[in-house]
This record gives sequence, structure tokens and C-alpha cells, in this order.
Amino acid sequence: STLVGVSGGSIVAALFAKGYSVEQMRELALNTDFKQFTAFSIYRLLREGGLSSGDVFQEWIDTQLEGATFNDMPMALNILATDVNGGGPVLFNRTTTPDMKVSEAVRYSMSIPLIFSFKPFKEYLLVDGAILSEDALFEDWQGDGTPSVCFRLQSTKQKRREIKKSVLQLPQYVGMLIRTFMTAMSREYVNARYWHNTVVVNTGEISAVDFSLTPEIKNALFDLGYSTTREFLPRKYAGYVQSNTLNKDQRLHPSLKQ
Repeated sequence: STLVGVSGGSIVAALFAKGYSVEQMRELALNTDFKQFTAFSIYRLLREGGLSSGDVFQEWIDTQLEGATFNDMPMALNILATDVNGGGPVLFNRTTTPDMKVSEAVRYSMSIPLIFSFKPFKEYLLVDGAILSEDALFEDWQGDGTPSVCFRLQSTKQKRREIKKSVLQLPQYVGMLIRTFMTAMSREYVNARYWHNTVVVNTGEISAVDFSLTPEIKNALFDLGYSTTREFLPRKYAGYVQSNTLNKDQRLHPSLKQ
């Protein structure tokens, strides 16, 4: 089987490919304080495009993966990042980057604009893989026509936060700007070609950039993802078979050819 991860999904894909069970990933999430991965440096924002370097996160995920490279992974793992220099997706796997640490590729893929700094790699300037990944996600990764299933988080509304001071401070403004940007990204429509291959998990007011989740909210999100998948995946598959939209002669996106 083949796993493809982008943005936050690259974290889950990497852990699963390394051998983590679903329950082990739940426990890891419950026992991890996500706030440790964030910072607020205007200097870094101006110089490197993000408030945080992402170094703490990269060290953390590398520890969880025991320093594994793509060649070390027991499953075929593909991670996508977005090159803002060339305007296309960049692929990392055991063929293109066999000796690269998986943690490095995950760090590239989860570079949420403004929150985490961009990262240079060769001639690329890499940011969040979700920005330009849709077409690439649905390639024939197995090479035998097996359809891909994409899991996508979607925030339907943004929670209003109380402004305690009459003058809006810069950190507060930047935080609201980032949350609005990510909410808008999550609301992007799913291309009709990929509708039967996509399971959308509606997270309500919970944003992808909320790093202050309580254990109760983490558990609720876990259960929501599980129940949504159980409910909709059979329907999606039935609709996919009925529509017969799979193109068995599908070619890789030109920018993914190495």
C-alpha cells in the first residue's frame, strides 16, 4: 500500500508508515503540547516568511520517527510540498530522496505560510504542501489503477475572539489574519473529478492553526474523524465505482517527474 501526505497530513502519514497504530497516534497527540512548536518573531516573519522557524517541530517529529529516512520506512511513503519559486508540487519519497530524513520532508510540507518559515531545498523554496497539491494527490500512485482516497479537514466557520483592548495589538492581528487565511483555504471546493475520492471532515470552529487544543477537543476530533470515515467512505466508494471516473492512463504531474 502507498501513503501520500501533505501539510498536517504528512505528519499522520509519516507516523503510520513508520508503524504507529491509530491508538498510538492518539496517545501521542494527547501527550504533546502543540504550543511548543510555535513562536512569535516579527524579525523571522520579515526575513523568512514565518513567525516560527519550525526547528522544534522538526526535532520532535524526527525523534518520533527515530531518525528514519525514506529508505528505512517499511511502507511506501510520499510527501508533497509546494515550491513557491516554480509554482508547483515537489515530491519526496524513496525514489526521489531515498537518503533524506522523513522529518525533513514533513517539515517542508507543513510550512503553513506566516506561521512557519519557508525552507529552501535545491532550487526550490518550499511551503505548505496543501497549497498546490490537489491534482498531484490523485495520481495513480500504485501504478495499477488503484484509486486514491483523500482525507480533508474543513472549517465551516471561524470562532470570534474577544478583543480585550481598544487598540488591536500586532500579535493578535497576525493571529486572526492567519486563522482567516487557513479557514479560507479549508473551504476551497473539492474538484468534481475527485469528489468520490475525498472524505471531508468538518471540524466546525476548530482551525488547523489552533495549537492550544485541550485533551477533550483532541479526543473529540479523533472520534469525529473516525465516525466521518466510517459513515462516508462506503458511500464514496460506491459512488466512485458507479461513476467510473478513474483514468487508468493517468500520467504524473510534469513537476513530479524527477
